Amino acid sequence: MSVQDSTAQSTSPGRPKRVLAVASGGGHWVQLMRLRPVFDAHSTFYVTTMPGLAVMAGVPSSAVVRDASRRHPFSVLMLVFQLLVLFVRVRPEVVVSTGAAPGLVAMFIGCCLRCRTVWIDSIANAEELSMSGRVAGRVANLWLTQWPHLARDEGPFFRGSVL
Repeated sequence: MSVQDSTAQSTSPGRPKRVLAVASGGGHWVQLMRLRPVFDAHSTFYVTTMPGLAVMAGVPSSAVVRDASRRHPFSVLMLVFQLLVLFVRVRPEVVVSTGAAPGLVAMFIGCCLRCRTVWIDSIANAEELSMSGRVAGRVANLWLTQWPHLARDEGPFFRGSVL
């Protein structure tokens, strides 16, 4: 796990929040970066799975964690450990993810630590929600889809797309 500088700010009402923004590499990361203007008003720490992505995007506070899948249980355990370390270090109030596995694990940890959680399902999932998105919907405080026809009254909700 590589970590770049991290800053924390006070979070009384009206103050910036400490946000942990998590996305796998590739399209998930691209979508998260499209949301960056929203995060710029907060103390945001970015997490991804591909070395160099955060540096190329110019984000000052970031970490690279192991990618994981349900087919490789050891990788999931390593990811959980890495994210727990980051949660202790960053102490986020809000966890936001555009997917996939690292974001889902972060959602569960955030939920257990009583952070606000936001899941934004990938725009690539046009026909149905992703498997991670369906699971994240059970723990996310705000569960979003980028396709209006996938929205339901109980969630996920459609509020637009990021691409």
